[in-house]
Amino acid sequence: MGKFELMALPYAIDALEPVISKQTLEFHHGKHLAGYVNNLNGLLEGSPLAGLPLEEIVCKAEGGMLNNAGQILNHNMYFGQFTGEPTKSAPAGQLADAIERDFGSFEAFKEAFQKAGATLFGSGWVWLSSDKDGKLLITQETNAANPVQKGLKPLLTFDVWEHAYYLDYQNRRPDHLAALWQIVDWSVIEKRYE
Repeated sequence: MGKFELMALPYAIDALEPVISKQTLEFHHGKHLAGYVNNLNGLLEGSPLAGLPLEEIVCKAEGGMLNNAGQILNHNMYFGQFTGEPTKSAPAGQLADAIERDFGSFEAFKEAFQKAGATLFGSGWVWLSSDKDGKLLITQETNAANPVQKGLKPLLTFDVWEHAYYLDYQNRRPDHLAALWQIVDWSVIEKRYE
């Protein structure tokens, strides 16, 4: 009936340890994301935005509806981009070529991405996105904002809200950001770029 549902994790609840602990996932996915889903479903009842796709709601909504819809979209992309299985440590194909073109090297991209995440004041997200011409950009988005609001195609995101890392890393946000590369499923990011 147009109701959004809590996404199922594509891996076991403890599969991302030690980078992201089972306890963090239980709170982050099972409480925070579940709360956003429940809140949005309540806010959409009787709204002209009810029945629209999530990305469209994010681009049209304001206030609490935007906050909850944005957090669902952001978290769905975030949780969907990780893997607990051994995976390649860098992208390949078109995405690898674009990173080389737009950042000089994969290492330079990682450094710039981590710096953007570490220096975002307060709560939010750091994103790798592409524009309509396929050019890659790193953006800092505060609170529940998403690059789709700027006409960009979001590809990769690291959550820098404290609830994403505080149980495992306390106030060491840069350490958390550096560790996340170990669990990125580059095949997912490559498909998003296609």
